[in-house]
Amino acid sequence: MDDQAKKTALRGISYGLYVIGTKGDDGLHAFTGNWVTQASFAPPLVAIGVKKDSGSWAGIQQSRVFSVNVLETGSKDLAFAFFKPVSVEGNKIAGYEYETKTTGSPILKDALSWFECKVTDIVDRGDHALVVGEVIDAGVHREGDPMTLKETGLFYGG
Repeated sequence: MDDQAKKTALRGISYGLYVIGTKGDDGLHAFTGNWVTQASFAPPLVAIGVKKDSGSWAGIQQSRVFSVNVLETGSKDLAFAFFKPVSVEGNKIAGYEYETKTTGSPILKDALSWFECKVTDIVDRGDHALVVGEVIDAGVHREGDPMTLKETGLFYGG
């Protein structure tokens, strides 16, 4: 296989940018993710990619729940704050206010919208696991345009 052709072709897949949260035995976790897609209407299922050497991966395995926070276009600073391990201080995670709802996973007040899932399936292959979750709660903070990976100038794939 031509490695450059593979990289170019895979980077042609469009991605949004989200903050994915969970909880584990050691507290709350969250990371910026872009491998998110709806996988079913009935029941409502989404699939996410989770890096397997992260605290969030351990949290998802322990709690079997996660939240997805849809970021607004132009929220590059918010997205970048979750590219590394984060800390929780009071009602802030990585310096951003959050609350918890049904699953106890963090929901960012600065997100456009959010949904929470309970894990139904995990495909554990490669350096990321594919986690399928059933949407069990959702909310909208305000209207706006969702952020995309393209606007950051970064690539995650290939």
